[in-house]
Amino acid sequence: MAFGPLLRLVPDHTTIKFMRGRFAGVIVSAVLSLASLALFFYPGLHLGIDFSGGIVMEVRTPGPANIPQLKSGLAAEGLGEPAMQRFGDDSAVMIRLPAQATEAATQQVVTKVRQGLEAAQPGTRVVRTDAVGAAVSGELFRDGMIALGVSMLMILIYIWFRFEWQFAVGAVVTLTLDVTKAIGFLVVTRLDFDLVMVAAILTILGYSMNDKVVVYDRVRENLRRYKTMPLRELIDLSINETLNRTIGTSMTTLLAALPLAIFGSGSALGGFAWMMLFGIVVGTSSSIFIAAPILLFLGENRLRRDAQPAKPGEPAP
Repeated sequence: MAFGPLLRLVPDHTTIKFMRGRFAGVIVSAVLSLASLALFFYPGLHLGIDFSGGIVMEVRTPGPANIPQLKSGLAAEGLGEPAMQRFGDDSAVMIRLPAQATEAATQQVVTKVRQGLEAAQPGTRVVRTDAVGAAVSGELFRDGMIALGVSMLMILIYIWFRFEWQFAVGAVVTLTLDVTKAIGFLVVTRLDFDLVMVAAILTILGYSMNDKVVVYDRVRENLRRYKTMPLRELIDLSINETLNRTIGTSMTTLLAALPLAIFGSGSALGGFAWMMLFGIVVGTSSSIFIAAPILLFLGENRLRRDAQPAKPGEPAP
């Protein structure tokens, strides 16, 4: 216990006036979210095989991959020019082909790819093969969107019952802004949007919601404790009191996800980790600079409507 103060990332009894930047925080967040929505429509998300359908093959060559030579080998098998790109190191290549009508046709295409790769660059081996039909991909996309929508609805109901409606609206609006920024991140980085990314977004929602509940809980406690303190000062006090917990939790999660993002580059887990890193930063900052200001805007004349004026000579809280 003696080492506790040394491990604190923020000094005790900080008095940072976060609400002074409330307008800047909300405006910047709104601009980024609008830009993310624009990117969603153009150029749009890079759908993974789960949602677009098709065949994805991960191959490794004995030496640095010769992309033009590999493409010519597949063209000789009558496969045209499938999408092909490097990922990870120089010997790892990802090949994408259109979805086939039947499982037999899919197996035939996979066999031709193996033959073409072996002819083009002997020693090339197929590490992974994924195939999803068009009908299945459409169903998966629909179910993924339903999962995101239901999660937002359940969060709204939970916060509404646990807190006043101002807290619920502030939480849902902030989480919506967090999700739109995550979509913008996917578009900019061109990471595949698939079921793994849906899981990442749901994880971010849960993490971000937990962060906001901690701050909101302290605000509610302080509303009962300090009957005459202005709401703006009370929210600043609540954020400062929970700042060590907020930043400490975020740093712990960041340090856990960072190695996976760096060393898992090119894999599905690597994309998941990068999305988590982005979501942790956005979720932590939005708890302070977005959720709290929205609560102030909605509750300044409502959460304090029953407050009694301070008596003469009453000490400051």
